[in-house]
Amino acid sequence: MLASVAYAPGDLRVEQVPDPVVVEPTDAVVRVVLTCVCGSDLWGWRGIAPFSPGRRTGHEFLGVVEQVGPEVRDLRPGQLVVAPFAWSDGTCHYCRRGLQTSCVNGGVWGEGTSDGGQAEAVRVPCADGTLVPLPEGTPVERLRGVLALSDVFPTGHHAAKMAGVAKDATVAVVGDGAVGLCGVLASARLGASRIIAMSRHEDRAAVAKRFGATDVVAERGDEAIARVREITDGIGVDCVLECVGTDQAMATALGIATDGGQVGAVGVPYEVSTIDVQQMFSRNLGLRVGVAPARAYIEELLPDVLSGRFDPVPVFDHAYPLAEVPRAYRDMSARTTLKALVEVSTP
Repeated sequence: MLASVAYAPGDLRVEQVPDPVVVEPTDAVVRVVLTCVCGSDLWGWRGIAPFSPGRRTGHEFLGVVEQVGPEVRDLRPGQLVVAPFAWSDGTCHYCRRGLQTSCVNGGVWGEGTSDGGQAEAVRVPCADGTLVPLPEGTPVERLRGVLALSDVFPTGHHAAKMAGVAKDATVAVVGDGAVGLCGVLASARLGASRIIAMSRHEDRAAVAKRFGATDVVAERGDEAIARVREITDGIGVDCVLECVGTDQAMATALGIATDGGQVGAVGVPYEVSTIDVQQMFSRNLGLRVGVAPARAYIEELLPDVLSGRFDPVPVFDHAYPLAEVPRAYRDMSARTTLKALVEVSTP
């Protein structure tokens, strides 16, 4: 089969690899229908995050169950399923707490020797705990939105939950990538009364407004803090979603929060070296940082995606065939593509 394999920063190839097979009795093999490229995939591609040459890439996919191991009880061949970006057994201490990303038997696609999602098929460990079957008769036109449940929509939702977004809250979202835009959508879904999107790109700002942003602030750094303070009568916002993972983004998030406010940070912090704890102390600011346990949120978010009530599809602005995954990475790195959808097969 074909799969995307990384050999060095900027060196990504789609090549023939062995077909996946059931190895453990709790495994399933899923034929990939849709996958995509995540902003966090670019960290390794740019040489910022370490990786081992020859590793598979991609951690978001949706597909059809092809095979199941003898101990798989809740899945059957032919089912459409969506996979969160981390697999988990569903039974350990952390899974029972809804923190599947800390599962003692879990892992992330494309790490170590695991399969990556940017491929024609994937071996799925702990299949019952990991995969979420879609309802019979799920319309094909809804599958792109369901794919967003693999990572970006639950991650935006996680940022909103960590920041304490609730009905009538005022919110700011730092970052206009796919996760940040999904943070806007999640905040609207949770009932925020005002949502400020931090974006200087007209096309992304338009998606943010479509998702429920009431204001757009194009400034950055100290100017961004001043502008948010200005439009909130000097108070700042109750909840901030930090969806970038840089020093500047973190400083902006703390600076625009109101005293007593809360920041939820989901940007992978490869470029965060300092956090102003003194400011947090003196202003009673809260900060929660963490990778999203996407599996904990999929079933909550799925009905709204299937109904179209909250539709993340606009974050997928360009589609590519599997053979053109390297071009998708280049386009996303150049910011000519917001989030690359990869079409692999038909359902």
